[in-house]
Amino acid sequence: MAEKFNPEQYTKYEKARILGARALQISANAPILLKMDKEQLEDLNYDPIKIAELEFEEGILPITVKRPLPKKIERKAMLQDKKEEEMLEKIEAIKVTEEKPKEEKNKEKEKNKKEDKEEKKESKKESDEEKKKEKTEKTEKTEKTEIGMSEESIAKEIEEAEAEMEEFK
Repeated sequence: MAEKFNPEQYTKYEKARILGARALQISANAPILLKMDKEQLEDLNYDPIKIAELEFEEGILPITVKRPLPKKIERKAMLQDKKEEEMLEKIEAIKVTEEKPKEEKNKEKEKNKKEDKEEKKESKKESDEEKKKEKTEKTEKTEKTEIGMSEESIAKEIEEAEAEMEEFK
């Protein structure tokens, strides 16, 4: 059930504010909510304040007044807010516990990625080391062959020199 309109339930300040707001609307060509004849409007001299007063007295204005609540009600509202906050905190805690496994999975994926990268680096290092060993072995072989060839050639030259010396004797 809607409460019956009582103009006396408003303070004089609220009434002044309501009438001023409605008169401003009427002066800005807002439709008049009362059904009035031209004669009635002429009697009022098309005065927006008087039209607003008539609308107010009839209780057809779509304007409401918000008043501050008494402290007891505010306390109850605050307690209600606290209960709602506690419920929200519980819900958030549940969400956090549900999100932890997701975070753990993400951490595991990142850890696996890091391990894979480390394994790749290690295998690359090993392959680089093997290549270096192969290179050093090849260079050692070539050096040995070069040294071996030079020793053989030196030995041949020595033999030839000795043979020539014997011929001169």
